[in-house]
This record gives sequence, C-alpha cells and structure tokens, in this order.
Amino acid sequence: MPSKFFILILIVIELILTFQVGMRIGLLAMLGIIIVTAMIGARLARAQGAYNMQRAQAAMNEGRMPHEEVLDGMLIIIAGVLLIIPGLLTDALGGALMIPALRSGLRKQLGASIKAKAGFPDKPAGEHHTNKPDDDTIIEAEIIED
Repeated sequence: MPSKFFILILIVIELILTFQVGMRIGLLAMLGIIIVTAMIGARLARAQGAYNMQRAQAAMNEGRMPHEEVLDGMLIIIAGVLLIIPGLLTDALGGALMIPALRSGLRKQLGASIKAKAGFPDKPAGEHHTNKPDDDTIIEAEIIED
C-alpha cells in the first residue's frame, strides 16, 4: 500500500497541474473538462463493468474461476473513481486504466504479485489441479466400525 507521503505528493502534483492548466485555459474550460471527463468516466466504467460481468458469468458457466475478471473489475472500478475525481492527473491515470490492453498487462502483474504474497506455487500453463489420482487404479476397501 502506498505511503501517506506518496499520496500527499500525488495530491500536490494534481493540484498544481490542475491550477496551472486552469490558469492557461480559463476557469470555465477547466470546469468543462472536469465535468466531461467525469461523465465519460462514469459511462465507460458502467459499460466496461457490464461487459466484464458477462465475461465473469461466462467463465463460471464454463466451470472456471473468474479470477481474471475479478481483477479486471477491480481495475475498472479504480479507473472509474479516478475519472470521476476532479483533476488532470487522475483523469489521465483513469483513462489509461480503461484501455483493455494496458489493464490486461497490469492485471497479470497484479495477479503475480497476489500469488507471490499468498504463497501459491506457480504451475506451468495449461496444468490444472484436479482431485483425481494420477492413475485410474481402483482400490477396494471395507470400513470396519467398532
């Protein structure tokens, strides 16, 4: 989790950037940009979130865990919040997160980080864990209760 100091620096940079651009283009233009990006961000987050929910439902119907879709959903929510927050830096970050290719790369890095922190072993691609034994040998047994 980012430190409070890092977040404070980002807020200061955001304010300085927004005021500098606002002084050059004018207050009304800056307010227009802020309102338009918030509206676009809300619509994009809703559309991509709905599409992501369909992907998650399809994954579950196929019997797969929708872990990629869950991470994508988290990133879409973060992107939407960043686009709704007034400011140019947050708009740029939120807009970048709305790009599926960029989000996919970030999702892979985030997934690898979560696996490493949780201590999950890496498996080769295509290898899935099953509860089946390695061979089809059937062992007959009898349970004796005392």
